[in-house]
Amino acid sequence: MKPELLSPVGNFECLVAAIEAGCDAVYLGGKHFGARNFAGNFSDEELLEAIKYAHIYGVKVYVTVNTIVYEAEVKAFISYIDFLHKNNVDAIIIQDIGMMDYLRQVYPNLEIHASTQMHIHNIEGVKLLEKLGIKRAVIARETDIETLKEIKKNTTLQLEVFVHGALCISYSGQCLMSSLIGGRSGNRGTCSQCCRMKYDFLHDNKKVNKENYLLSTKDLNTILNINELIDNNIDSIKIEGRMKRPEYVYLVTKMYRKAIDSYIETGKIDINDNDILELKKLFNRQFTKGFLFNEKNEDIINQYRPNHLGIELGTVIKYNNQYLSIELIDDLNIGDGIRILNETEDIGFNITKMFKDKKQIDTAKKGEIIDLYFEGNVSINDKIIKTTDKKQLEILNQLIKNKTRKISIEGSIVCKLNEPLVLKISDGNNSVKVTSKYTVEQFVKIPTSKEQIEEQLKKLGNTPYLFSKLDIINDDNIFINIKELNEIRREAIALLDKKRLYLITYKKEEYNTKVKEFKEEIGYTAYIYNIDQYNKQEKAIEIVTDDLDLYNSIVLDERVTLNIPRVITNHDDYNVRLLVGELGSINKYKDIVSDFSLNVVNSYSVAFLHNMGVKRVTLSLELNEAQIRKLIESYIERYNKKPNLELIVSSYPEVMISKFNLIKYYSLSNNNNYLKDKFKNRFKIEYKNNLMYIYHFKKIEFENHSSLFKMGINRLRIDYKE
Repeated sequence: MKPELLSPVGNFECLVAAIEAGCDAVYLGGKHFGARNFAGNFSDEELLEAIKYAHIYGVKVYVTVNTIVYEAEVKAFISYIDFLHKNNVDAIIIQDIGMMDYLRQVYPNLEIHASTQMHIHNIEGVKLLEKLGIKRAVIARETDIETLKEIKKNTTLQLEVFVHGALCISYSGQCLMSSLIGGRSGNRGTCSQCCRMKYDFLHDNKKVNKENYLLSTKDLNTILNINELIDNNIDSIKIEGRMKRPEYVYLVTKMYRKAIDSYIETGKIDINDNDILELKKLFNRQFTKGFLFNEKNEDIINQYRPNHLGIELGTVIKYNNQYLSIELIDDLNIGDGIRILNETEDIGFNITKMFKDKKQIDTAKKGEIIDLYFEGNVSINDKIIKTTDKKQLEILNQLIKNKTRKISIEGSIVCKLNEPLVLKISDGNNSVKVTSKYTVEQFVKIPTSKEQIEEQLKKLGNTPYLFSKLDIINDDNIFINIKELNEIRREAIALLDKKRLYLITYKKEEYNTKVKEFKEEIGYTAYIYNIDQYNKQEKAIEIVTDDLDLYNSIVLDERVTLNIPRVITNHDDYNVRLLVGELGSINKYKDIVSDFSLNVVNSYSVAFLHNMGVKRVTLSLELNEAQIRKLIESYIERYNKKPNLELIVSSYPEVMISKFNLIKYYSLSNNNNYLKDKFKNRFKIEYKNNLMYIYHFKKIEFENHSSLFKMGINRLRIDYKE
């Protein structure tokens, strides 16, 4: 099976680039509710144009609405989805579980894809989506190939996998670092990329790192491994990059198109070293196969630099009188961009002048020594990289502008004396027939030849079509006005366009969710880590721990709940009350309370979880009191019942959970480890359940507990992590 090749599109120029490069589908965002707020994105009018443009080429359009949706935004969100559905979007990509539940009920003909932000990483999560009628899951990027194979064997759901581009160091949808530090939420499309910033790693209060970008990942590149995805019938392979330029979208799409097609046709991936070099030139932070293909822990990150590393150009061999000399290990041209990597400060600039033997030149070859005028910090042996290759960009730009992607059509025209012209064309799936009002004439001076008819009909201009076959059935000695041939061709193409711009049947039904009544149990939940903390919890209504030894020692206390991990490959059997933090566990277990990591920020999500059997729902850490009040009021108004809610009111929250492990990277013990940022904030790090957890540097606290209880929160949780 040939997988769908899915390309990122941040603006209309990127859309054209992706289509020209051979994608099967694109994903893009509008101006609202997308997880890439800083991409160009599409206005409503541009979206309509993009959908039509893509559909003409047989390319599907998926729109990202993959943020969490606050209660006050629900009406606008639903209106936006309604607009998309009415205008033939092929699918939406969604994160918010409440909105997913609403949309699947109200719009039965709207295809829904579960975003990677939904943290789907195991078969139980996929089974839940399957039950709900969701069409596709975008699998968490940390999921390894063996787990992916098992999931695919046991589901009818389509699976989509990221194969190229930027990686998050945290599980997607599970990172609160940017949100809690600066109010820019990764779940709201405004991530400040804390993972790309400088940190010190402290163990026993001593700095252990040499490089500074401790959490900055390399870029994913699996082009030489996609045979495993193809062989295991993965439905869609996805390129990351909605904030990238058109040339990037074109080249990466073109390379993966080449890789897929060559493997399907020959059993070999036709990608060579030069292809990889071209990808590096355009953008790389070094490449990794990622956790998808079981890359080693130390090969996931690039602590050296967090930005584009291009290709190595050479090193500084001399610097004096504001001129630096470089011995080139790659060609260099006027207009190229370079960066000098210096210990104190990296400096980048475009080449406007360069010299060889004191003569100004426009181009220099590998092995030559050239001089550049330069003012700034530089040292002998500083590495220089080429970050922009002007000739590469010019070539890619021209390839995009050439618009060589064509839709093959076959046609036939009947040209009989004293009869109307009859033109039929087909793209293989759609066929049209046009009969002209014009009647073929007897020639007077010069007859119209078959060659002239063919030449005129094949003038398809700026249309995306190309005749692969054209049959002409004509009488001899006839005359046809050229204008009439043009007119019948235009009319037939317009009809074919209309058929290719297929309509997705819009259907709207009622949202119908009934929720149960819950017993009101107002009080505190204590999250504990040791027996001393347990001994101080006489007033707690419920006690939670994730420490199995501690749990087993206090299991006879009927208040005790076991918290199980929110990253689970295989679900164990439990017959006890559980605190769970991912959708697979919602599907698997019965006696459950849901945790903050499900990102619940609206009343629809609360109702969905209650209907899935969740007895109490813990709200997101990204809600403030006003938003909580609005959520509760809306729930009561809509369902005529009170929700059963929990809120974490005192904790050092987990801001990141990662398969990458800094403690293991530096071969340290799992005690007294911290990240220190440039503001001297210290983030505690722990390693458990084969994962790295990073905790906020300060305690988050809600102070007015009585007002929270009055508002309708039944349970307030105090986390005793120190």
